[in-house]
Amino acid sequence: MAIQRWTNNRAGRFRMLAASITLACVSAQAQEPRSAAAIDWVEWEQLPPELQEKVPAYCGGAYRPPALESSSANDVSVEESDGRPVHITSREARYRMDKTLDLSGDVRVRQGELRARSDRAQYNQGSGMLNLSGSVVSRANGVLLTGNEAEASDEGGSLTLNTARFLLHDAHMRGSAGRIKRTGEEAMRIDQAVMTTCQPGRNDWSLAASGVDLDQASGFGTARNVRLRVKDVPVLYVPWIRFPIDDRRHTGFLYPTFGSSNTGSGLFVATPFYMNLAPHYDATYTPQYIHGRGYFSELETRYLSRFGQTDVQLGFIDSDSEFESENPGMDGKRWGLDVTSDADFGGGWRGDLDYAAVSDDDYSSDLNRTLDIQQNTHLRRDGRLRYSQPGVNFSAALRGFQTIDPAIPEASRPYNQLPRLQLDLNTSSGNWYAAQDTEYNYFWRENGDLQGEAAAIGHRLRTRPEVGWELRGLPGFVGTSVMLDHTQYQLDDIERDERFSRSVPFADVDAGLYFDRFFDVGDSFYNQTLEPRLYYVYSPEREQDNIPVFDTRLNSFNFNQLFARDRFVGGDRVGDNNRLTTALTSRVYDMDAGIERARVSLGQIHRFQDEEVALNGAGTTEERRSPYAGELVLRPLETMDLRVTGQWDADERETVRGRSQFRFHTSDYRYLFNAGHTYDADTDLEQSDVSTVLALGEQTSLIGRWLYDMENRETAGTLLGLEYSSCCWNLQLVAQRYRTRDEGLDTRFLFQIQLLGLGGSGDAQDTARDAIPGFDQRTAIRERPTPEQLRRPAQERWP
Repeated sequence: MAIQRWTNNRAGRFRMLAASITLACVSAQAQEPRSAAAIDWVEWEQLPPELQEKVPAYCGGAYRPPALESSSANDVSVEESDGRPVHITSREARYRMDKTLDLSGDVRVRQGELRARSDRAQYNQGSGMLNLSGSVVSRANGVLLTGNEAEASDEGGSLTLNTARFLLHDAHMRGSAGRIKRTGEEAMRIDQAVMTTCQPGRNDWSLAASGVDLDQASGFGTARNVRLRVKDVPVLYVPWIRFPIDDRRHTGFLYPTFGSSNTGSGLFVATPFYMNLAPHYDATYTPQYIHGRGYFSELETRYLSRFGQTDVQLGFIDSDSEFESENPGMDGKRWGLDVTSDADFGGGWRGDLDYAAVSDDDYSSDLNRTLDIQQNTHLRRDGRLRYSQPGVNFSAALRGFQTIDPAIPEASRPYNQLPRLQLDLNTSSGNWYAAQDTEYNYFWRENGDLQGEAAAIGHRLRTRPEVGWELRGLPGFVGTSVMLDHTQYQLDDIERDERFSRSVPFADVDAGLYFDRFFDVGDSFYNQTLEPRLYYVYSPEREQDNIPVFDTRLNSFNFNQLFARDRFVGGDRVGDNNRLTTALTSRVYDMDAGIERARVSLGQIHRFQDEEVALNGAGTTEERRSPYAGELVLRPLETMDLRVTGQWDADERETVRGRSQFRFHTSDYRYLFNAGHTYDADTDLEQSDVSTVLALGEQTSLIGRWLYDMENRETAGTLLGLEYSSCCWNLQLVAQRYRTRDEGLDTRFLFQIQLLGLGGSGDAQDTARDAIPGFDQRTAIRERPTPEQLRRPAQERWP
């Protein structure tokens, strides 16, 4: 039967466009509707290999919505009031003039991105309602609905389903409802809803609510009279919640963190609240209760401008009862501030800021639960403006410190640099080059209780002009240079000449050769190199014991330091040198994989005269030969590497210092092992550090770290945790002991449950990530594939 063009009498609202409906002899049979989740669910074994790599096998599978195709010319079209036509097809149709249009047998309706399918349908021209019945399926972008019957209106395109099931693809959320009303293309209202992000057939947890409103445009859902159910057993009731339904940033509560720490009197609870204030700035406010201390608040803000990002972190407690009892007479108001910023102004100009401050010396150990900051003795305050172009580098900085370790004497506390100006110039012509480095500092610190050189403050100007020549090629390289290190001082608060200067000339020669050979091991092709190197440097001795020490330290001795021009870093000491370095390096490259499989280096310094210039009694030597310095790097597998560095005194036949690190992980990071050892004979330091992530099953992992002080034969820190992961919830339980500034061990416990699909993150996982190298890579590979990656081609026009 062919239906030609017709127009109804309802103010011309609908016009049936030229189309045809092909009749079939097969009658429509009413069937129980399939759940929305079952329609798009694909078992893990049936996923393509690229998705199996992203979806864990224990998830059982993934939702794969089909692509929605456009209509063909054989559709009946009814033009909506918003201008977009409604296309309808069916196997059978019966039309009653100006009354109803009855359709049966695989009825399909399409308007824009909206699809609907049912066994039967009836369109009432008088009311403008379209009633669908028998196995109703409705699909739109990111949403799939099923039910026994539905009612659609031409007024705004609303759709209502009774006894319905739903699936939200972006949120990975499925559920059932007594009624679902689609109030627009991107909005739904759900009555008597039960929903979860667990895979079909598993309801580890679910939310039951009397009413739910979902808004895909904003990416949010709200629910009323909500009961959290675990295995269908109610465990929590809240009158109202707001939750995200996609991966966009949303305002709302993140997951709370529960724990215990002996820095207070036990339990602490933190409930972070995230505020998505604008696309380019946001904030997280974290109110906390610490038993024994009181209410503590932290605020973190992030601002992204066209120049760069600025982060501000602020912590505040109005009355710390534990602190007041430990420090009678002191105010219990305590605070901490940390500001970081990085900006690119264009044209070679950049700026950065790093400023930290606390109200008292114990704030970091008492209230800040970040691992790294508790080991700090000074908080840095640094602001810089930089300019960089070929041949020119300029920087202007203000640098200060807040010392938070009261055990550090005033004479050992760092100087503030107010300001620090640096200008580096360089140019080249052929094999020749010239450079000029200039640096100005004004050094200042509190010196009221200091005497002698420790009380000195003032100006320092340092210039280092240099001229050199170098030649590089395939056989190797050779280069030589001369440089003058000239420094002028103008000092205050010191009992001698306020103005003086020091000049030290340098001359050096650096040369190396490069040999290599190719060889095969089985089916693998390798290249081995042999790289001998000689480095000579000369600089005369200058008397410097009367120069105050503002920012200078002795360089750590290692293989790279063998080729350094000076053994001091900073401008207050310039070393005397008459030494030759001999070194040899060999590398093995895997030519098939294009990576370095092994590297071994060994070198030694040969002195032709004593080194006399000292820094606080250190840095001098009468030895003609230095200890051997070497390094070994092995990477036999993509997932395994070993790094060893150390110094060996051949005369004393003993190790001076050494450090070794071994790392291994499986390709999916489910098994991870790190082992390290550090030894320093000068400081009597010897420590071992072992950490691991061990999969106890497909979904359960054991997390551990042990830091042991071998010199004092005691544990310096431990971490033990258990993590359980499923596709709809995660659990982390972490216990940690770590050394504080007063050499004691603090203990804390962190516990967290995450219901995936409802947003959030927390301290328990962050603690393990900070403590165990490689833990963050393990988390990254378990991210869900994007909706675009999951989408499958439609096998028919009406999926």
